Amino acid sequence: MDIKSPKGWGEWLRLYRLYQAAFPTSEKKPFSMIRTMYKKGKSDVWYCMDSGKFAGLVITINGPDKILLDYLAVAKNRRGQGIGSKMLKKMREQYPGKGVFLEIEIVDETAENYEERKRRKQFYLSNGMTPMNVFVELFGVDMELLGFDCQISFDEYHDFYRDNYNAWAADHVKPMRE
Repeated sequence: MDIKSPKGWGEWLRLYRLYQAAFPTSEKKPFSMIRTMYKKGKSDVWYCMDSGKFAGLVITINGPDKILLDYLAVAKNRRGQGIGSKMLKKMREQYPGKGVFLEIEIVDETAENYEERKRRKQFYLSNGMTPMNVFVELFGVDMELLGFDCQISFDEYHDFYRDNYNAWAADHVKPMRE
């Protein structure tokens, strides 16, 4: 597994297409915002290759001691081959000594995509992430935080958004309503 920053328009286009196809509209930010944060050094965008073929993408938001795994997606034709696990392992190697965390939709039995949510959480848990027992409403979507080698409180999570993203985004981070 190789991960590298995209250089040319072809790589950016491939990442954009996978990003558009892999995530629900309610969880996507404008791709131009991702590119702007990358150009400002606030995030990393990784283009993942496995056995010489495009495998997926990883997008992070970087803090001084913690990394938010903002997006991870495996190319549709590469799913079910252990690519996601390889991507997580390789991504963690990029940030030695830093905690890595992410947000996933809560596993809600009444949700339309309940099975998908359950599989997603199991994937991350089986790859070594642990629940942080922090539940948030992020832009109106109920999320749970999972992490590698770190713990974060709601206040620290809110501050992470304010300090490493922007105040506008932090205003859309709220404790999950009961």
